[in-house]
Amino acid sequence: MFEFTAGMFSFPTMYIINILLIVAVIFFERKGSTATLAWIMVLAFIPIVGFLLYMFFNQNLSRIKINKLMEPEEQSISSALRKQIRDMDRDTYPFANENIKNWKHLIKLNHVYGQAFYTQNNYVQAINDGNELMVNLLRDIERAKDYINLEFFIFKRDYVGKLVLDCLIKKAEEGVKVRLLVDAVGSRFLSDRRLKHLIKAGGQVAYFFKPTLKIIGLKLNYRNHRKIAVIDDKVGYTGGFNIAKEYVGGKKKFGYWRDTHVRITGEAVYDLNNRFILDWRFTTKEKLEIVKVSEENMPEEGNVGIQIVSCGPESHSQEIKRAFMRMITYAEKSVYIQTPYFVPDPSILESLKMAAQSGLDVRLMLPCKPDHMFVYWATYAYAGELLKSGGKVYIYDEGFLHAKTMVVDGEIGTIGSTNFDNRSFKLNFETNAFIYSRDFAKEMEKTFMIDMSQSHQLTLEMYNERSLLIRFKEQISKLLSEIL
Repeated sequence: MFEFTAGMFSFPTMYIINILLIVAVIFFERKGSTATLAWIMVLAFIPIVGFLLYMFFNQNLSRIKINKLMEPEEQSISSALRKQIRDMDRDTYPFANENIKNWKHLIKLNHVYGQAFYTQNNYVQAINDGNELMVNLLRDIERAKDYINLEFFIFKRDYVGKLVLDCLIKKAEEGVKVRLLVDAVGSRFLSDRRLKHLIKAGGQVAYFFKPTLKIIGLKLNYRNHRKIAVIDDKVGYTGGFNIAKEYVGGKKKFGYWRDTHVRITGEAVYDLNNRFILDWRFTTKEKLEIVKVSEENMPEEGNVGIQIVSCGPESHSQEIKRAFMRMITYAEKSVYIQTPYFVPDPSILESLKMAAQSGLDVRLMLPCKPDHMFVYWATYAYAGELLKSGGKVYIYDEGFLHAKTMVVDGEIGTIGSTNFDNRSFKLNFETNAFIYSRDFAKEMEKTFMIDMSQSHQLTLEMYNERSLLIRFKEQISKLLSEIL
């Protein structure tokens, strides 16, 4: 077994090790130039700390295939996507809402880069309160007849987690197929021992990227940050909420937890479930089949258009970031964003700055309190750059804002697990619902305005008056943001 020894941390030894790591970063790892330079600086100037950061944060996923489809699945999906693209290119696709044709370019981008089908027979409900989400989710779980697939970054065995587990155990005992997939770091205090009653009842549990060794194998990057629930091909959930007491306002440190999830019924539920199946297959090696929707069993729930788009560090495409950029650059009136972390890469930041400089109404809403200090100060720095370009920044004062939403022109919106930061764009596995509905977008705008009434505006004058200490924190945090 690998063990740390005191001799490993002598200054000459650490320098040699760090030089070798620098060579590895430059020549053998697929990183952008900014991230590469950040790692070189950290490894060169703070050898011991840099080594520890590298051990915990760095990992190369270039040869790992998370989204591996079997050959018949690949052929079937590619053929169906090509047909949908062809119909849209020929203007023969029967759009339920004519105004959505204005966003065909975004739909096609998500087709090509995200392999995301466009479905339009959906009904969507936005849920902005954790207690309301729990009521809906537990009710749908209780109604399950066939299966329950849950995938969460954080699942704690506190009173909220126990409430969900008790419901899952009951359904497993009734013969419903229960699968629970959690991230091994986000849900690090969860274990088979703590879940023994669910497992005994017949439920299955899996841990995404579980380390072989408890501490040495732990990696803080490349985590499964998705939040997905699918029940019986009938209802699906995705968004920003996890399963723990803080998400229902039960933690004094954060106070009221303001987040956003969507409850979906309709054909898009199959796409959410297929996302779960791919992650489950990778983690457990169980040969679950991708669900195929036929004309006979296609659900008819509403007329809301949806694409379920996922991204992860095994891909260079940054599918969700590209879709964000397309929404911003094609906006004509307004861009409203809510995010707990705002650490964008240059392309996203420049897109937002250009939109603001072009006279668009660009508004960014952030939390009033940090849960990750370095990210908080980096967020403050980038928000300042947006202010200087004419954007507006609002600080939510009513509690902790954890929602990850964007609505553009009152026409389309996106809700999911993706933050506006490099960690979500490059380092974590994420899923977002892109929702094409003027009515739903107007509802998102209305919610944003309500939240604005519970916020204060951060002006450029206020930002310029920050202290030297805050300026120092911002610069250090911006440097580390590329690797943390």
